[in-house]
Amino acid sequence: MTMQKNNKQKPDLVALAFVAPALILYGLFVILPTISSFYYSFTSWDGISPIINFVGFANYREIFTSARFGNALRNTLILTVFISVFENAIALMLALAVDHVHWGKNVFRSILYLPVLISGIVSGFIWKIMYNYNFGAINSFLKNVGMGGSVQDWLGNTKLTLLMIGVVLIWKGAGYYMIIYLAGLQSVSTDVMEAAQIDGAGASQRFWHITMPLISGTFTINFTLSLINGLKVFDQISVMTDGGPGFTSETIVYLLYKVGFNEGRQGFGTAVGVVLLFIIILLNTVQQKFLRSREVQI
Repeated sequence: MTMQKNNKQKPDLVALAFVAPALILYGLFVILPTISSFYYSFTSWDGISPIINFVGFANYREIFTSARFGNALRNTLILTVFISVFENAIALMLALAVDHVHWGKNVFRSILYLPVLISGIVSGFIWKIMYNYNFGAINSFLKNVGMGGSVQDWLGNTKLTLLMIGVVLIWKGAGYYMIIYLAGLQSVSTDVMEAAQIDGAGASQRFWHITMPLISGTFTINFTLSLINGLKVFDQISVMTDGGPGFTSETIVYLLYKVGFNEGRQGFGTAVGVVLLFIIILLNTVQQKFLRSREVQI
């Protein structure tokens, strides 16, 4: 017994040898840059010069008094709420539809998942062409069906820009969340559903009072992922609008990129990144607490 206890206390050098390369890479490319970001956020470094001037909380004061940051925060929150709600609603409907298919379920699941495999840059280019005022597929379709009055400059209209970007994000991401919802639906016991049906519960009653509570864990997962993805969206905005028209579609991440790389203000851009980190932690904590309190333990 004593020998077994001593053996358990010894570090597994073989396992450590396998884990060490990943830990080293993670430390070099995640932990170290994160720690250094906090330091650079208190400087006026331009990202190139070897001279780094310490400016204290000047960057943070500028952030919280800047109308541009306020606009970027507003755009980010609007986009995040929009895609979180509609992405999950559409993904759940798709999952329910696929779950009730008795033939070719794998085929439909693969087709609906296909947009997820397309990179953000490519999906942005595809939809930018579709939104084009002169030869885009959407305006061409509207003209062909006699709705020429509805033709729009979809990305140039400041009232529609964020909505159009949100549509692209939903199209690309809904298939991913659908798979998670589908896994949750398939874990619901058929015995419970049959018992409820025998007791006289209709389809809508079974869905709202049995299915929804039993898959509440998948809601927590999907809303957490969609929240984080919404707060850090970049690719589609870079390709489709470059933050425009004006600053209409500039989000916090895109603001970070513009001031840090285009304007040579790495110190300020890093401070924006630090603020975004705390925003993600705060919103995710609140959301997790709200959603987990409504989960049903099976």
